Amino acid sequence: MDTDNNIIPLGEKREIDGHVRVYYYGYWIKAYSVPADTLQTKKLLIEALTRRLFNHTEYGLNIPGVRLDEARAAYAEEADPAKRRVKGAMLAGALFNRATAIFTKLVEIQALGVDIQPDNQLMRECGQCLKESLTLGKLVMHRSGEEGIDELWGEPFKAFSIPIADFFESRYIKIAQTMRDIDKLCATIVSEIGELSSFAAAVPLVLDLCVQAKTKAETLATDPEIFDVWAEFVVSLERIQAFMPEIDANANLELLHEIERGRQLILRGASLISDITRARVPMPKSTREYIDQCLAYRKACVHMPALFSGMVRVARSDLEQNRKSAG
Repeated sequence: MDTDNNIIPLGEKREIDGHVRVYYYGYWIKAYSVPADTLQTKKLLIEALTRRLFNHTEYGLNIPGVRLDEARAAYAEEADPAKRRVKGAMLAGALFNRATAIFTKLVEIQALGVDIQPDNQLMRECGQCLKESLTLGKLVMHRSGEEGIDELWGEPFKAFSIPIADFFESRYIKIAQTMRDIDKLCATIVSEIGELSSFAAAVPLVLDLCVQAKTKAETLATDPEIFDVWAEFVVSLERIQAFMPEIDANANLELLHEIERGRQLILRGASLISDITRARVPMPKSTREYIDQCLAYRKACVHMPALFSGMVRVARSDLEQNRKSAG
């Protein structure tokens, strides 16, 4: 992370460690060449965004576009608020798939030599489906159930309606915001839990996850380096999941309970970091709630001297170095 935000212009590109990187809001993010702005490019991009969307949202939303009328009727007829939310999310999925199907067929027609104009009726219908699904996307929950993740629903509409170069720029901004939340979560785990004596061994694991998560967030699935990047990220996550705190042989039941509570909190933080990393968008509500839980845990542990004996103070320079390590 670069802290001198006022000097470096947003969007500036530099070659750093053999890679072209672009600067946004304190982060040098790995940059990729912008493909040609054609219907074929948009088709492939929207298809990829469709797969990504349904991979991260709650189950049961991947309704085929041919069932759009059924989905709309089910949503309109539902009176129960909780069920209406779910059916609205299912309608969003059907609209999304209808738009993708239309766009795919338009590209196939264009490949036959037929010129497709932006004001084509089917193009307009595709745009309307994406726009309506974006509105209903606010009803959709992330697969973890933590919070809504409607930003994912907006990306296909952006890919459809704006130039490809502008879409890439919007993604870099989201990645910078994602990296910011990863940094924030890892710093909180280290400062509020990792400094307690039982959890000192977790600190290097969290710092490593921070680096690997940000690297994963900036790396496209089509990048040749994805095999190493994904493997490093998964292994880093598994090391935290396998972490066991140090426990004194004389620890009483209350202390054991608090240590286990801290371990579970670290696991939940790692899971949240994984969700944010894979979705490549920030999850502000979940991030804020998790940080509050860490602060509350640290406060609850104050009356337990055993957790503070041999307490490890993590130098801020270590955390700052970790932030810079992604570029």
